[in-house]
Amino acid sequence: MPERLYSCHTALVDGYVIEGHVPADLIKRLLKEKPPVVGLAVPGMPIGSPGMEGPNPQAYEIFTFDKDGRTTVYAKR
Repeated sequence: MPERLYSCHTALVDGYVIEGHVPADLIKRLLKEKPPVVGLAVPGMPIGSPGMEGPNPQAYEIFTFDKDGRTTVYAKR
């Protein structure tokens, strides 16, 4: 996992690493599409992400990452 993607929680779901407050619908999409990545990550703890609800939600990005540390934006919220 690239250090720039670190967050507060890590899970292993069907062989994929899920880091941080990744929305459940995107995990379901990942499991359906099965892209050749290591997993999904939401760096930090952005207000407005699942479990971090509150006033003034922030826009945030959900990234994929591969075994070489390359990242791509999977979704934006």
